[in-house]
Amino acid sequence: MARMIDGLQICAGFDPVNMATAANSGDWVSLKDYESCLVVFYKGAGTAGDDPTLTLEQATAAAGTGAKALNFTRIYHKQGTLTSVAQFTEVTQAAANTYTDATSAEIAAIWAVEVKADELDVGGGFYFIRASVADIGANAQLGAVLYILGKPRYGNAPASLPTAIA
Repeated sequence: MARMIDGLQICAGFDPVNMATAANSGDWVSLKDYESCLVVFYKGAGTAGDDPTLTLEQATAAAGTGAKALNFTRIYHKQGTLTSVAQFTEVTQAAANTYTDATSAEIAAIWAVEVKADELDVGGGFYFIRASVADIGANAQLGAVLYILGKPRYGNAPASLPTAIA
């Protein structure tokens, strides 16, 4: 029986931080060896008006070379008292590389955006992505980003999966 971990690579985008202290830029991860990446943003409740904005970018190298917008139209979220929110809600938007919810600051939230490797500008050499959350304002609000990469092109056990952090 296959284990779920056998087909996943999990990487930190950025560690839990107070998002009110500075811009929070995630590490770059490579989709060269994976078919998709689920970007997961998890945050605690904060102060009304300090709504986070999630931004996705793509680049040709781990240093962020040639970084440009990575547009998406769907985001899935759970917001509120997370113990009482059982299912994700799908939100659609016009193609953009950012997402914000004008009432999300004062509640806990989990946001998820799936990025498929073939959605990148592969012809232009773009294989790297990152998620960032801008400084949210003056008041404390904790948040973190995880990347969950799936469908590896090579390897089938955790020890043999290629790294996504370059």
